[in-house]
Amino acid sequence: MIYLISFFAITALLFGLYALVLVRPRSKPPKDASVLTDYAHRGLHGKDAPENSIRAFELAIKKGVGIELDVHLSKDETVMVFHDYSLLRMTGVDRRLKELTYAELKKLNLAKTEQKIPTFKEVLELVKGRVPILIELKGQSLNSSLSQKVSEHLKGYGGAYCVESFNPLLIRKIKKYLPDAYCGQLYTNVRKDKNRITPVNLILSLMIFNFLSRPDFIAYNKRDRNALPVRLATGFHKAPKFVWTVRGEDEINSAKKFGENAIFEIN
Repeated sequence: MIYLISFFAITALLFGLYALVLVRPRSKPPKDASVLTDYAHRGLHGKDAPENSIRAFELAIKKGVGIELDVHLSKDETVMVFHDYSLLRMTGVDRRLKELTYAELKKLNLAKTEQKIPTFKEVLELVKGRVPILIELKGQSLNSSLSQKVSEHLKGYGGAYCVESFNPLLIRKIKKYLPDAYCGQLYTNVRKDKNRITPVNLILSLMIFNFLSRPDFIAYNKRDRNALPVRLATGFHKAPKFVWTVRGEDEINSAKKFGENAIFEIN
């Protein structure tokens, strides 16, 4: 009996540590409330406006909707706006983006159109604060230099923006450079998505690294609305909710009912 009591006591203690400390977000309100809105996923992209292209961003600006975009570093550390780690799907070139320089990347066309891979600087100069921007920092390693490079651009930017990443180290680092930035932790159940149980997948799926990133909001896969970490962070701890990828008017309306800011596609 004493062993059983000890087991339950230790279990309760560990769960309390997890729920009250490790998964807890910072949930600081944004200085500019306009960032709490819906965002066009990689711009308003379609047939003649590839995802993460200047044309897709122009269409979003014309419609007056927020823009979600993704950023990487090129080989020569230029901040480029592109989603995949590989260039293959969008350009037909079987290389990783980080293997090519800015000049080499600028020679590539997006999805067989005349659109090129834009730099982060080009996009900021295009938007000029006319709509809010949601910036996803891409990174699968301990290298956090992307955060520094992005922050250098954002320090001189006068428009509304927020930042998110699956990598909690990138969020932690960007807060060092931009203490007032509104930052979110991206979440998906990695263990389920990859159908593989590893220590890293388990930790990410439990959102334990929130104690490092201390996110202001949680942006989660719509399939994971009821996942325990999401419910703890957004329900118990009241962090604002962003949801991806929402497709079509019906799902956008459903997101509103759940009190979520939608990262959406309409095509």
